[in-house]
Amino acid sequence: MGSYEIAAGVVADDDPAALVLYAWNAEVSGALLAPLHVCEVVIRNAVADALEAVYGKSWPWSASFERSLPDPPVGYSPRRDLQGARKYEESAGKVIPELTFVFWQKMFTGRHDARLWAPHLKRVLPGIPIGGTIAERRHAIYSDLEQVRKLRNRIAHHEPIFGRTLSDDYRKIRDLVAYRCAITAEWLHRNQTATKLIHRKPYCAPVTVSDPPAVRHCETLKQ
Repeated sequence: MGSYEIAAGVVADDDPAALVLYAWNAEVSGALLAPLHVCEVVIRNAVADALEAVYGKSWPWSASFERSLPDPPVGYSPRRDLQGARKYEESAGKVIPELTFVFWQKMFTGRHDARLWAPHLKRVLPGIPIGGTIAERRHAIYSDLEQVRKLRNRIAHHEPIFGRTLSDDYRKIRDLVAYRCAITAEWLHRNQTATKLIHRKPYCAPVTVSDPPAVRHCETLKQ
């Protein structure tokens, strides 16, 4: 509870402020799961759409696609991720949900520009903002997915998220969905509860230079 006690400015053992912040952190984390769910499904479907156009309906078993994936000896390997996901499956539709979020994010790297994104980015993500090169727009998506992935991982591991600018996190989630389908993004927004909870954030102690990182990154609630 240390991070919550510091952020809530607790000075006495009977002060409930840290538990209030803890409860809010858990509640808003749960509320963000639905938007994160929709975002991941939409993005992986968009990537799968482009992959099918280039490598065919059986793209998970395409040798050409497999060779296009990096396979570093240390750390995360998209190639090994694909090999593991397809091992016991018989269709692309079954493989898609077996692949990790980071796999879909890594598809938005420069190595796939020529074959995948130059011909298909605007088709599979028609709502992407106009302006800039394909590489620049693809890189912007990668950066947004990095922010969303970090939020997703903190929630999955029951970590504090009160220090994040959650309104910006939610905006990135909604924008990514809208790049694929504006109607889906509007449906998502109408059916989520995260934004109301974000605006009801409990008090966090004011930031000072000497504060530890947990406090320096905590937003002060705007009354």
